[in-house]
Amino acid sequence: MMEKTFDPAAVESRIAAEWERVGAFRAGRADRAGAKTFTIVIPPPNVTGSLHMGHALNNTLQDILCRFERMRGRDVLWQPGTDHAGIATQMVVERRLAAAKEPDRRTLGREKFLEKVWTWKAESGGAIVNQLKRLGASCDWSRERFTMDAGSSKAVLKAFVELYRAGLIYKDKRLVNWDPKLLTAVSDIEVVAQTVKGHLYHFKYPLADENGRATEDYIVVATTRPETLLGDAAVAVHPNDERYAHLQGRKVVLPLVGRLIPIVADEYSDPEKGSGAVKITPAHDFNDFEVGARHGLPLINILDAEARILVRENEAFLQGVIENDDLTETLESLHGLTREEARKAVLAAMEARGLLATVESHEHQVPHGDRSGVVIEPWLTDQWYVDAKALAVEALAAVRKGDTVFVPKNWEKTYFDWLENIQPWCISRQLWWGHQIPAWYAPWGSVYVAETEEEALADALADAVKRGIYSDSEADALAGDAEKSAGLLTRDEDVLDTWFSSGLWPMSTLGWPDEPNDLAQRYSTDVLVTGFDIIFFWVARMMMFGLHFMKKVPFKTVYLHALVRDEKGAKMSKSKGNVIDPLQLIDSYGADALRFTLAAMAAQGRDIKLATSRVEGYRNFATKLWNAARFAEMNQCFARPGFDAMRVNETLNKWILGETARAVAEVEAALVAYRFNDAAQAAYRFVWNILCDWHLELAKPLLQGEDGPAKQETRETIAFVLDQSAKLLHPFMPFITEELWAIAGERNPRESVLALTLWPDLKGLENAQAEAEIGRVVDLVSQVRSVRAEMNVPAAAQIPLVLVAASETDQAHARRWEETLKRLARLSEISFADAAPAQAVQVVSRGTVLALPLAGVIDFAAERARLQKAIAAEHKEIGKIDAKLGNADFLRRAPEEVVEENQERRADAVARVEKMQAALKLLG
Repeated sequence: MMEKTFDPAAVESRIAAEWERVGAFRAGRADRAGAKTFTIVIPPPNVTGSLHMGHALNNTLQDILCRFERMRGRDVLWQPGTDHAGIATQMVVERRLAAAKEPDRRTLGREKFLEKVWTWKAESGGAIVNQLKRLGASCDWSRERFTMDAGSSKAVLKAFVELYRAGLIYKDKRLVNWDPKLLTAVSDIEVVAQTVKGHLYHFKYPLADENGRATEDYIVVATTRPETLLGDAAVAVHPNDERYAHLQGRKVVLPLVGRLIPIVADEYSDPEKGSGAVKITPAHDFNDFEVGARHGLPLINILDAEARILVRENEAFLQGVIENDDLTETLESLHGLTREEARKAVLAAMEARGLLATVESHEHQVPHGDRSGVVIEPWLTDQWYVDAKALAVEALAAVRKGDTVFVPKNWEKTYFDWLENIQPWCISRQLWWGHQIPAWYAPWGSVYVAETEEEALADALADAVKRGIYSDSEADALAGDAEKSAGLLTRDEDVLDTWFSSGLWPMSTLGWPDEPNDLAQRYSTDVLVTGFDIIFFWVARMMMFGLHFMKKVPFKTVYLHALVRDEKGAKMSKSKGNVIDPLQLIDSYGADALRFTLAAMAAQGRDIKLATSRVEGYRNFATKLWNAARFAEMNQCFARPGFDAMRVNETLNKWILGETARAVAEVEAALVAYRFNDAAQAAYRFVWNILCDWHLELAKPLLQGEDGPAKQETRETIAFVLDQSAKLLHPFMPFITEELWAIAGERNPRESVLALTLWPDLKGLENAQAEAEIGRVVDLVSQVRSVRAEMNVPAAAQIPLVLVAASETDQAHARRWEETLKRLARLSEISFADAAPAQAVQVVSRGTVLALPLAGVIDFAAERARLQKAIAAEHKEIGKIDAKLGNADFLRRAPEEVVEENQERRADAVARVEKMQAALKLLG
């Protein structure tokens, strides 16, 4: 006998263990030999991470696809793995060392520190893998990979060397996002823009005369960062700004420094903003860097790695500085100050010289490191770069040709815009944890890039002979003496950006470059499921690398899901205190309820507003399914081997089999089109509304009647339909469906677990005649119930039903189903008339007019007044919302989620008005 309730906590781990025991998720199973492959690579979560709601959504959608395709008979590989997460992991281990009062990273040295990291990874890293298993992720866990395992490391080395030799990787001095606390370059995704209330400072820059001396005339520039004044290389004005036409080509004397800098004409300057003149600091602003490149301006870096003012022994800064005792003293006093300290000092110095024009309050966006929390500095430094513009050519063409398709399609424009304007990709990081760059430096200043130090040494010695640095015999002697040659080359200390190794993920996890078997079968992969926020950082880079090395796109489809927000539409964040923990939801409601919620709400291109009440609601759906199975068991509805759904006789059974076939087709069509919400809702509607609410209800008289062929057929049909329902729901709710499959199989052993059972093939079961017969009952009862609800008819009240001018067919149908109709619609009687009686509410069901005489049951006048009052109240609310949405100031200041909430409230109010107006119309 089934348990009274389904207990996810008691079942999920047992089911997961059974899947593991039978190898349900293994790719290349013998029973799938020769089957068409289906391959997805997981977006590798950080090894430091724990399951958050974005992971839950992303992996639920991937799992739905994998389970669906596995049931469709394909040889599925869902390739799992984790990312080494350079900065995050290094910080975790450094914090652990500090907490344990052990020597810090610098004291330990690189080799000992990396040993500590690998130890942490072995002991504590990858907790997220077990959390993904709790969610039900059907990855082939036997193939789990890591972006720093041996295979991935080999792929990274080969890719770097090949790209370098092709001229697509190079070293350059450019601006990067520099974290002065972590002392490394960071990627854009690790930079968070924070709104800061600051100031806009307007400074007077004296114009220089023909001898380079400051005059009393000046040009005013504005800045939020006074300290960067020290690195100014020019003042820019718009070429069409008549106010400054006469100044173009002249010079100003840079205050506090004395350097002469030009006034250049550049469209970057906006005549409508401030004075229309802007200071250009190419070494400390990304836009200024581009202006500087256009005008050949010097790059003057005035900060050290810790973002302290650097004026001593700074050749770039000191070049052109006019020696002046007053200026020298000022500059000396600035040396070594932090940015904040320097800002105050520069302001004081400018004010003392009468060069501070005005100061105004100014709210602006300031980049901060997402892990360090400090202000990110655009900083000039030597780094390694990938020529992304060259690699982007094929990546753009592939999507334009349709080799890779984006779903939703509108994201293609974002992809195109970014790749068409792509900048060089900085791939070096000043960390220890990561793939160390395979570049070695020789004493004579050359760099040698190779997969191993031995290869680099051979290249270096051959080059040294060509240069005349060594003779052939000297080079041979060094090559043959490991001790002497050991110190000749120095390896680059930097490591690669983690996006470099993850950009190779679809190739490296399938065996590139050494094991081509899986590559031949499974590359290109079928679909990539990921968030829209990493189109640039990951999707585009996998496209570029895949096309360069494999000459094929890495995936045929890219499905981009939206964000999971809180129930009010606000982005989840720890600071807001609105983060919903998926593991807590799994503990409270079960993994199936969470998964189904996410799928049911995953409309293409629309963010998910997640409320715990929705998860609770779908937990109730799981309970409904469980109760249906218990009802079937109590009524001895057991499967019979050899049951032929095509040969049933009872109209009711033909109808439910046809409805099952329709539901299977709807779910299948939606999943193939990546319409997860439509698929989930079709499955929900069938199981709850059609099977549970209608079929089982309509079947009760048969099940409770005398034994016979009709009763037995109904039992077998219910068992069959419940099996199909389990298959239908399995991609969404794998645990409860697998449990029900096993329970139902206790009488008739199953050939396999549900996860490996084939998807239902119910073509040919649709039956128009049965649908016309039973569907008419369903529609008639539904219409009467709807009127009862809208008219506030008391639940216990039995009301009459009159079929107006009904055909003989409709009358015969009503007589056949009279008892059922009266029971389900709570009718006192059913009669027929040529015209509707007085004070009757009328609706139409399948072309037949239904009249419900409600005189004496409801007060028509009072009901009409109630509806009119409610409609007026809704119109008042709509008016208030319209006033807000029509207020430009509100739209400008209100957070996006607040505006969206008001729009939704308005739409809901309009829908309520329409419903009440329809009810009012029914009252006549």
